Amino acid sequence: MSFNPLKEKGIPMEKQLRNWSELNSKPFNKEEIHPYSRCRIILMCGAELEGNWFGHQYARHVDNLEIKRKLAMARRLEQQQQKVLNWLFPANEDILEMTIGYEQVAVDLTASLARKEPDPLVKDALDFALLEDFDHLYRYANLMEMTMGKKAEKITSDLTEITVGRPTILEHRHPFDEVRNHYDAKSADIITQLHAMTIVAAEQQTMNFYMNVGNRPDDSLARGLYLEIAQIEEQHVTHYESLLDPNASWAEQLVMHEYNECYLYHSCLQSEVDERLKKIWEHHLAMEIEHLHRAVELMKEVDGRDAADMLPKEMPEPVIFESNIDYVRDVIASQCDLTGRGSGYADMAELPDDHNFWKYQQAVNANGVPSEEVIKKHLDQFDQEYRQELRGPHPVEKYRAKEPVAAY
Repeated sequence: MSFNPLKEKGIPMEKQLRNWSELNSKPFNKEEIHPYSRCRIILMCGAELEGNWFGHQYARHVDNLEIKRKLAMARRLEQQQQKVLNWLFPANEDILEMTIGYEQVAVDLTASLARKEPDPLVKDALDFALLEDFDHLYRYANLMEMTMGKKAEKITSDLTEITVGRPTILEHRHPFDEVRNHYDAKSADIITQLHAMTIVAAEQQTMNFYMNVGNRPDDSLARGLYLEIAQIEEQHVTHYESLLDPNASWAEQLVMHEYNECYLYHSCLQSEVDERLKKIWEHHLAMEIEHLHRAVELMKEVDGRDAADMLPKEMPEPVIFESNIDYVRDVIASQCDLTGRGSGYADMAELPDDHNFWKYQQAVNANGVPSEEVIKKHLDQFDQEYRQELRGPHPVEKYRAKEPVAAY
């Protein structure tokens, strides 16, 4: 069924404010929630956070009180939306359990976007970082079994494999090799722009989460693992945000943020299995439709442009959380040895000895690497790694061994 938020009627802004009891959501049951329902909540928290912070940046770069007021109103409402979603997480869900959920989002969202991405530049970027988030899931899963005695598959079910991706020790790159070329917003497919904005929001959410909770564990190895992977998440934000066209005006970017939130809430609504969450997605979609309408009006005032000229007559096919095991395996088999080289990618073995990659590796990995220590400690404790390989042995032979991966 076609859907165009520009043609739909939303909830008037003045009727969107909610009281504290409406915002203080009843938490979900962590033992009963579907893994992809949890993933959708995490994703939409990230989308709301990105929208809110973009609004703050816009306000800091415009000298117009009326625009600042409009942005402030939209931000306040989106903050309320984020609270409704974030307060769904129960107090008895450990930080590490939440982390497994975050990494399942990273794996299956990235893979789903990559499978449908028409722009080779953006698809390559998605495939590249996919293998790194996949490896993070494996590292945290081993930490969880050691420290909590719980298997990560209790959270991810049989939807996402848990095994070696591109080993985290090999993901550390010089910042210069993390910046990619951007697409042209004037010619890029709308789905390409939505994919890029969505993955920026998701990775930024993960980066912020690890930055804030990574120092909470008592165990120094756990703290080290969060510290190490938080650095990779910052790399990923750099990697993905560089794909966005910086030449788009502030007003145009605002429209795209609101349109993307409509797209994501509409997508969540299409595949949600939890009736309570369906009502939240439906309500927030109606709110975002009005936010989009207001952004369209602002763009007409500021840029003298009609957003209908740059947006499609109906929304693209929704992004759906689904199992991507075979796709991820195919990418691992062909790309696990890639690293960044300038704005592109190269096989690590082909880099010259004096390349920035080696210098950076020597600097940050000089005194032990937490992501490797976690696997060594798990081997010592259980005599094997924790893996959930649902389609047989690892697709890359050198990663089928139980020993930790040695640095290059």
